[in-house]
Amino acid sequence: MTASFQDPGPAPYATKASQTRGRFIPETHSPSRTEFQRDRDRIVHSGAFRKLRNKTQVFIESEGDYYRTRLTHSLEVAQIARSISRTLGLNEDLTETIALAHDLGHTCFGHAGEDGLAVAMEPFGGFSHNEQTFRILTKLENRYARFDGLNLTWETLEGIVKHNGPLDPRSVLPTLRAFNEQWDLELTSFAGAEAQVAALADDIAYNTHDIDDGHRAGFFRLEDLSDVPLFGESLERMGKLYPEAARPRLMYEVVREVVGLMVEDVLNTTQRNLDVMLPQSAEEIRYASQATVGFSPSMEKNIEVLRDFLRVHMYRHSSVNRICAKAHQIVRDLFDFFLKQPNCLPTSWFEAVQACRGDETAQARIIADYIAGMTDRFAVQEHRKVFSTETMV
Repeated sequence: MTASFQDPGPAPYATKASQTRGRFIPETHSPSRTEFQRDRDRIVHSGAFRKLRNKTQVFIESEGDYYRTRLTHSLEVAQIARSISRTLGLNEDLTETIALAHDLGHTCFGHAGEDGLAVAMEPFGGFSHNEQTFRILTKLENRYARFDGLNLTWETLEGIVKHNGPLDPRSVLPTLRAFNEQWDLELTSFAGAEAQVAALADDIAYNTHDIDDGHRAGFFRLEDLSDVPLFGESLERMGKLYPEAARPRLMYEVVREVVGLMVEDVLNTTQRNLDVMLPQSAEEIRYASQATVGFSPSMEKNIEVLRDFLRVHMYRHSSVNRICAKAHQIVRDLFDFFLKQPNCLPTSWFEAVQACRGDETAQARIIADYIAGMTDRFAVQEHRKVFSTETMV
């Protein structure tokens, strides 16, 4: 590494829990936890978080026990994000909270399910897993007596909404637009540094771990990685260090090293940005003209080549294409069926649709909420129950 990162204290540009802008519905402070720790705990205990264990990352659950799910991916993102945050002197609890929550809105079957639901919802305002995350956090979780959603702090909501950068208020979907009119999340500015860290940790986790899963699935050989930036060089080094190692072990060592190289690049690049900006508060990070946390230009090029490799050798593989086609069809079938036959929904969902009688867009959104919340397994079971004549109960 080009810099020394040893046990930093809280940085002046870290988001301070003691200075939170609070919650939309005020609550009494906890005597034993900071506000961001409470946010994290609410997410971990939410139903949406539990269901991530049976939602697709790339491979559906039935493909094998060792492939990553949305839950294991989210935990890996949180671990990487927290390590980066600690080294930069940021608020680890807020970083972890955003990382754990960033994929809550993903549908069954991952991006294939999202694509299917987006097509179905196109006449009704569209569908995005990012907005669905926001719907879950502010409307759909119904654990608490005083409010819908989780009533998270302003900083957590802001970070989740803007972790990929500023937004155009005119282009956001209805739930976020309506909420933002009541409580301004300052959509046109950057999120705090903690959210920026969580976004890059997501990039690091899925780009490296998808390589691991793709190799495990037999989509490519270790030798195919020889011309892939970072992986090729690491494979050569690890092959010399451990010439007798079994291939799965060699792959693990390569992935482990590449994760470390990407983290190191983020730390060094961000530190250089901080040395130029000299921010003295979290607000200065938010209102900067560019992102503070980032990869170097050379690392961004390497990651783009890596993504191209994954697209060719994994995401467009015939096995994945078949799964995606089936998933897309299951989601479309269920949506079309329940839109025409809402009385076949579970009672509470049917009552919600009935309450919106005359507003087809609102009814479609409720049906999308129901389908988006399904795990892979439940979606397959529902499809079988609805469309198979062999299952009449």
